[in-house]
Amino acid sequence: MTDFWQTLQTAAWNVTHRIGLADVVDILIVTLIIYELIMLTRQTRGSAVLKGLILLLLATGFSTMLGLTALNWLLMRVFNEVTLVLIILFQPELRKALEQIGRGAIISGGAEDGKAEREKCISELIQCMVHLSRRKVGALVVIEQKTGLKDIIETGTEVDGLVSSPLLENIFEPNTPLHDGAVVVRGTRVVAAACILPLTESNSVNRDLGTRHRAAIGVSESTDAVTLVVSEETGIISYTRSGQIMRRLNEDSLRALLETIYEKPRPSLRSALKNLLTGRRRGNDTDKS
Repeated sequence: MTDFWQTLQTAAWNVTHRIGLADVVDILIVTLIIYELIMLTRQTRGSAVLKGLILLLLATGFSTMLGLTALNWLLMRVFNEVTLVLIILFQPELRKALEQIGRGAIISGGAEDGKAEREKCISELIQCMVHLSRRKVGALVVIEQKTGLKDIIETGTEVDGLVSSPLLENIFEPNTPLHDGAVVVRGTRVVAAACILPLTESNSVNRDLGTRHRAAIGVSESTDAVTLVVSEETGIISYTRSGQIMRRLNEDSLRALLETIYEKPRPSLRSALKNLLTGRRRGNDTDKS
């Protein structure tokens, strides 16, 4: 145990006294690689494998520090073949990463591609709502914000597809298996359908509003989610947020609303590092002038 604390003290001294510009750049590059690896495996079967691999790595480190010779020997035998195991397990993710590198997506494509995806998502949502409104087909779409909706998603059926008008219209088509309930949208993807939402308990809600509208208000009261509703009786498009409902939306007002939701995407580590380096460069230029 004494050797462990001495190692920590030595590492801390090296970090505080010997770190240089090259070390900072090295750390940032490794951090970016790890981040991209997590993003590539997120929401895939590879994410569970990656978590298991990290746990094995931690167990190997602790077995070395605590002197657990037999356990350390066993874990080291596993890691001796880890390269081959990783290639087999992560073959789809590795192929995707190599394709993105070949297209330059990891280095330069993120912001423009993300903007195009958001604009397409907005257009598809508007097209769906307008089409359903004209046909007076009831619909309830929940757009997830900062508060996770995992408990609500688990009440429905997993979909995991890009937002598109044909997909949503098919889900809400009467007498289909998934039409009764809410669709949950996370970013530009349809996560689940036929989800059950909590109903509002407010007494101030108009009595003319049905269960679909009360569910939309209810989920917006308990979370920061935004909901879009199409009335089955009138075809009116409504919007709820923070327990408030706005009715009679048209195509223009719906676009303005969705643009406020999607205009500020969650910043990625890549963009944060870029902004940091840009800010430093500008600061140095200012100092020189």
